[in-house]
Amino acid sequence: MDTSKQTTCAVHPIGDKKYLVKIDASKQFLLLPIEDKAEVAKISLVVNNKAEKNVNVRLAVKTVEYTVPLDISMFRGKQINLVIDGVEKGAVCWDALVQTDQFDRTNREKFKPSFHFSPDYGWMNDPNGMVYQDGIYHLCFQYNPYGSTWENMSWGHATTKDLITWKHEPDALHGDGFGGMFSGGAVVDKFNSAGFGKDAIIAFYTNAGIGQVQCIAYSLDNGKSFTKYENNPVLTSPIADFRDPKVFWHEDTKRWIMILAVDQHMEIFTSQNLKNWEYASSFGEKEGAHGGVWECPDLIELPIEGTDKKKWVLICNINPGGPFGGSATQYFVGQFDGKTFINDSPYKTKWMDYGKDYYATVTWANAPENRCIALGWMSNWQYANQVPTQQFRSATSIPRDLVLFQENGEVYLKSIIVKELEQFVKSGDVIKDIEVKSEYEMRNFLLGKEAAYSIDLKMAVNDADIVGLTLFNNRNEEITLYFDIREREFRMSRAKSGITRFDPSETFEHETIAPLYGDTVQLSLRILVDTCSIEIFGNGGKFTMTNLIFPEEPYNNIRFFSKGGAYLVETFKKQPIRVKK
Repeated sequence: MDTSKQTTCAVHPIGDKKYLVKIDASKQFLLLPIEDKAEVAKISLVVNNKAEKNVNVRLAVKTVEYTVPLDISMFRGKQINLVIDGVEKGAVCWDALVQTDQFDRTNREKFKPSFHFSPDYGWMNDPNGMVYQDGIYHLCFQYNPYGSTWENMSWGHATTKDLITWKHEPDALHGDGFGGMFSGGAVVDKFNSAGFGKDAIIAFYTNAGIGQVQCIAYSLDNGKSFTKYENNPVLTSPIADFRDPKVFWHEDTKRWIMILAVDQHMEIFTSQNLKNWEYASSFGEKEGAHGGVWECPDLIELPIEGTDKKKWVLICNINPGGPFGGSATQYFVGQFDGKTFINDSPYKTKWMDYGKDYYATVTWANAPENRCIALGWMSNWQYANQVPTQQFRSATSIPRDLVLFQENGEVYLKSIIVKELEQFVKSGDVIKDIEVKSEYEMRNFLLGKEAAYSIDLKMAVNDADIVGLTLFNNRNEEITLYFDIREREFRMSRAKSGITRFDPSETFEHETIAPLYGDTVQLSLRILVDTCSIEIFGNGGKFTMTNLIFPEEPYNNIRFFSKGGAYLVETFKKQPIRVKK
């Protein structure tokens, strides 16, 4: 290898596809050149004969698609040795390893969302460690800071005061000798149960390496930094899939409760000190969907709308096994006594969202005003690594307030867009009394090329069998949404939505279908479009549907259509959503 062009690094072959790269650390970052289709290379960062960090990176072989920063500031003035295994001779990465004090976080992605959280760069999946304290909502998340595909699981960290605008914080937690950082939750220890300090934020997480074990870390500075508990792990199991702890305080029994996903069921544990846990019960055998592994549980108590009653809800994410393939969130409504959860409808499967891109849903601990605020990951494991973005991959859903409602003797979840979004919804036109006998089309219904907007519709069905609309652009890319009144269903097609053929499962184009709860005479839809996603809240949130979209340009035209008769669009409100970054 010709290393004469290297200015900051000296590259030494030490075996087949193995190299030693010597760096005199003088800057804050070492930029790693990435090519997403390259094979994963194993990098060990060695300083003073000690392996300080191990990461897996798709180092560029044929072309540098983008770069990510490796923070080396703590080694400034020292020699760093990178032991790299898995890169071919002549790869372009050797001439692209550059030290710098600056890393440009400027968005260069056409599909970067506006009012949904996404990392500045890198890969993201499950929301983790969601807790509220002192006016700040903390969001941690499964994070790969060294590329835009799944790898190097850490806890990224962001904060917000309004659930819409986010501040990116330093990573909360990285992997260690027990393995990478998998998912989990966090609580505010108001009673100093653990002895780390009153009001400490305590994070519960799964280390995945030697096995899947449950560990804790604590923060005494409102989540700015975390210290891992010296006696980790606090809970182990011989079962391979044993993960994603969610913890909460149960007032009636004066105990802390932990719920864990274990293969295809849930296990519940109790504790008085957050360190020592006792098995209480299990749930899930022969109940709900079992097409894949259960993940990311939550157990919450919610009011039933229009009554003075409450019910417990067990949220259970499953992959695969969703109603339209891949990932999805199911839930169970029932009773919980501090030890055992009993499902009121053991032979019925309920889905929280009827799109393909709503997964890993959990709620914020300690939320104000007794709110129960849920957040999901907007993607699907069938194609999450292949979606047509590069600087980042994945975003979260819009945060949603959860309540329960009754329908024909059953109790279901209702999802309501958080009120905080409305301050970013700008004034727009309101059109009334549009009669749709067959088709009614409006072009350029938003000024310019707005890619983030809200549509609010109220419709009277009259005698129509199909009540629908199509959003489309001037490139003939479109999404179609419609109510099938006779079948009591709501459907969405994204087969012609834009870029769709990246999906190795070949299911991205499949239609998604939601049951129609409530009135079929008066219908309502709230539609949120944000660059690469559409979230639909039907009949006040009695059903929701979340799907990714990748149009080459924004949908700025709308076509209403009917079949079997006419319907009336009583109000059509269209408003841009603008969030300053």
